[in-house]
Amino acid sequence: MPEGHTIHRLAAALDELYGGQSLRVRSPQGRFADGASRLDGQVLLGGQAHGKHLFLPFGPRPDMLLDDASVTWLRIHLGLYGSWTFDGDREFTAPHAIGAPRRRVGERGEHALKGGGGSALAGLKGGSVGVDPGEDTKRTGADSRGCPAPEDWEPPEPRGAVRLRLLGRHGVADLTGPAACELLDAEGVAAVRRRLGPDPLRPDADMEVFVAKARSRRKSIGELLMDQAVISGAGNIYRAETLFRVGVSPFRAGNRISEERLRAIWEDLRPLMEYGVATGFITTVDLDDVPDPLPPDDLEAGRWYVYHRAGRPCLRCGTPVAEREMAARRLFWCPSCQAR
Repeated sequence: MPEGHTIHRLAAALDELYGGQSLRVRSPQGRFADGASRLDGQVLLGGQAHGKHLFLPFGPRPDMLLDDASVTWLRIHLGLYGSWTFDGDREFTAPHAIGAPRRRVGERGEHALKGGGGSALAGLKGGSVGVDPGEDTKRTGADSRGCPAPEDWEPPEPRGAVRLRLLGRHGVADLTGPAACELLDAEGVAAVRRRLGPDPLRPDADMEVFVAKARSRRKSIGELLMDQAVISGAGNIYRAETLFRVGVSPFRAGNRISEERLRAIWEDLRPLMEYGVATGFITTVDLDDVPDPLPPDDLEAGRWYVYHRAGRPCLRCGTPVAEREMAARRLFWCPSCQAR
């Protein structure tokens, strides 16, 4: 399941690709036909995320306020298998997919991304940044990445069970396999958000709400970090890595962890997730801890301290990394560095 930074990145990417455009909206699979017909021709007013929930507001005009009663919200939760796939002309700079692994729409080549400028798409897998189209564009109408000119591009046929298709001026986005895809009004969005814990990536997040929720529960902190009602957006990788970095045992009950240490977990998690939004990657190992040279049979040591490194030596103390199941997911930790 995508972690929270991916959904924030997706919200920003869809806003960058389609924001302010009147979109053609379809449900090739048919399961979202009524919802698609309500959104068809509406303008995408932006993109928001809260934890692993994506919220896309649509309205009849691009200058509308989001609290206008005529705004309709599309809520999507990718779950374990959901994914967005993209295709377009050479003006449409997008990765081929965000979410669970998917073949690209129409099996076309990946597109290059915009370079620099803080693009929401920069760093996502999608080809080389700043590729010069060169002579290919002049000769064939397509650039060296195989992306056609706007006048030559046609939307490919949907591939697989496409729940939702968004078609803008220069490209298409197909949604497959989501756990949730529904239309809400503003109160419906607020009701969903009330069920969720604070999201470290949101400017309105309150760290003290997380501290209070965790301190009031007897469950282990390893379980609580996976509970989206306690903290939104953290997933299995962030759980393992943040607890290691802060030196907290994943088995310690929330009500037995001091407020200071809980704040340390939040303060460590937030910049890790912000880095994920900025780059599209989860990298948690401090440069001083990266092995030199990197063991060829332990490439994860260059990215993660404990995640997916069961049996490998801890990068700080050498103790073999342990593994067991917790909250229906594989948990990784160092028994020495995280003894308390």
